[in-house]
Amino acid sequence: MEIRDENFRIWAEGETTYFDGVLRLAGPEAYAPIYSLAAAALHENHERAIFDLTGLEFLNSSGINLLAKLTIEARKQPGIQLVIKGTTQYPWQSKSLPNLKKLYPQLDLQLA
Repeated sequence: MEIRDENFRIWAEGETTYFDGVLRLAGPEAYAPIYSLAAAALHENHERAIFDLTGLEFLNSSGINLLAKLTIEARKQPGIQLVIKGTTQYPWQSKSLPNLKKLYPQLDLQLA
């Protein structure tokens, strides 16, 4: 499945969900389809779910809230290891992504 707009693209391949572009959607309702796509990865029969954010240049506060919800959802799935891949190239990732470990200490956060 894929969600695409002129500014962003989110798609899943196997155990990895990729986020690319600039996400500035207006509120939680606008992020609902993205939540559904990403949450599906947490409920499939994989040992881990990977959210690859390395191509995500910008994410607004509603989008960061989405990541927090997904992290909490992963915490409820004891058989799934959540991996979030980010990059230090985009300052928002270095600032915001480490906070997700406060929600789920077992989160495998990879910032390169």
